[in-house]
Amino acid sequence: MEIPLLKEILVLFSISVILLLLLNRFKIPSVVGYLVAGIIAGPFALGLVKDSHQIEILAEIGIILLLFSIGIEFSLKTLLKVKSMIFIGGTVQIVLTTVSISAIAVLFGASIKEAAFIGLLVSLSSTAIVLKVIQDNGTVDTPRGRISLAILILQDLAIVPLIIFIPLLAGEDTSSTAPIWWQILRVILVIVTVFISARYLVPKLLYRVAGTRNNEIFLLAVLVLAFSVAFITSLTGVSLALGAFLAGMVISESDYNHHTLGNILPLILVFTSFFFLSVGMLLDIHYLIDHLALIIGLTLLVIVIKSTMAFLPVVWLGYPARIAWASALTISQVGEFSFILSKLGRDLSLLSPDRYQLFLSVSVLSMASSPLFIKNANKISDILMILPWPERWVTGRKSSTVKEKIDLEDHIVIVGFGLNGTNIANIADEIAIPTVIIEMNPETVRREQLKGRKIFLGDATQLSTLELSSIEHARVLVLTIPHRGGNRRIAEMARQLNPHITIIVRARYVTETKPLKLKGANIVITEEFETSVELLRQVMLKYDINNETIAFKLNQLRQSSLKASHDLEPTIQEVE
Repeated sequence: MEIPLLKEILVLFSISVILLLLLNRFKIPSVVGYLVAGIIAGPFALGLVKDSHQIEILAEIGIILLLFSIGIEFSLKTLLKVKSMIFIGGTVQIVLTTVSISAIAVLFGASIKEAAFIGLLVSLSSTAIVLKVIQDNGTVDTPRGRISLAILILQDLAIVPLIIFIPLLAGEDTSSTAPIWWQILRVILVIVTVFISARYLVPKLLYRVAGTRNNEIFLLAVLVLAFSVAFITSLTGVSLALGAFLAGMVISESDYNHHTLGNILPLILVFTSFFFLSVGMLLDIHYLIDHLALIIGLTLLVIVIKSTMAFLPVVWLGYPARIAWASALTISQVGEFSFILSKLGRDLSLLSPDRYQLFLSVSVLSMASSPLFIKNANKISDILMILPWPERWVTGRKSSTVKEKIDLEDHIVIVGFGLNGTNIANIADEIAIPTVIIEMNPETVRREQLKGRKIFLGDATQLSTLELSSIEHARVLVLTIPHRGGNRRIAEMARQLNPHITIIVRARYVTETKPLKLKGANIVITEEFETSVELLRQVMLKYDINNETIAFKLNQLRQSSLKASHDLEPTIQEVE
């Protein structure tokens, strides 16, 4: 018996494997491979996939699982830390982008309604692509990652009012539907219900399921939770993806978040590939070829405008310009939810068939190129910082932050106030060692300033920021940020300002040791190596090996690793 869908899946995955192998040699992200595979196999190219509707259903499941996994990692506490970026930064970004794109669309001959609709479509970014790429790069828990995710969350929340607003924009009769106030109210009620269950119901349920010690039962229970919350929220007009995100946040507040993510990760990888394949199949390759110059030009225009309109609210909220540009470039593509809304607009005659295909072409091209922009966002932002920006934007300082050099000597300068920076500062306080902290999260700075800490907002890669910390009189500089290129710049400037300072740097990989020491670092603590040392120590302790032998073996390991890292040239990509 022939199973039609099985043939389509086989064709898509076979093409994907070949493309991914080729692209991997050039370090091109897998997302691009899936998009190209969808274009090749789609109805507008080779036509190898006949039933694209079934693939789109699998793609929807992939989006649900992806947003569910992000919700697990992005807890309520994390959300509260960036609440101003979500509600202020995200809203301003959508408004500025919509107005800018609408104005350009009018110049191209679109009507006011059509132009406004196109502006709204372009204002949304791809949650799926951004999350996948920054997860692969390990940049989720960085200023750039947190800012990007905050704006993406607001964009996903905006889907609800947009679905209500678009029929009104098209002039449709909405009298037969529920009043807008009631639709909004029931959405709020569902979200409140979800968060109440996160505190009282879900932990008890997961405790019972985990007590069986059966991974199969646990996985099924988690899937039931994810899809049920997504389905229930969809009944109120909230997107399935946002419902899945809320379900993930429910899990994140329990003790089983890491166990859940470990079990569901293989499913996420498989099903999210269907989404990128389905997007590629939407593109009419003949239309793309016939209008290639126009599409490339519009794609670049969209990326520039979206980046600029996202940059402005971020820098206005007090973040340094370099971080603002990196965050803006990360969300410079058109989003997957825009495809859903574009279909609705086409059905309501808000988009003509020709402009619909133009929108698809520009959107797919922006999505295909976005992994490259995200990967190189730091490098591009460094180039942009060559321009003469206002000092206030460069440093990211606000009126409540330090404006004059701190008068201290023999102190510790700590860059980054995450877990590592907090621990160092707390112990230094206990033993009466003065500290100065440089941090890029405005809300963290405000909170810690109220506690009396000497902390100020700024980008430590800027010379003026380092000088404010009295770096030339400090004894120790500790760099806790996982930013390879940034740490090199800071170490180099600090060494020039204070030749006698001890510079201690946190790094991810052993291969970063040599470049950092060449820039002036004295000690480089690598997460990769220190983890292996602790693992080895624990293994030897379990075999009752005496402490002298353990110390000798660990010293041997450190010496051999130090030599190896000195001989190795860095081969990993720069990450924040």
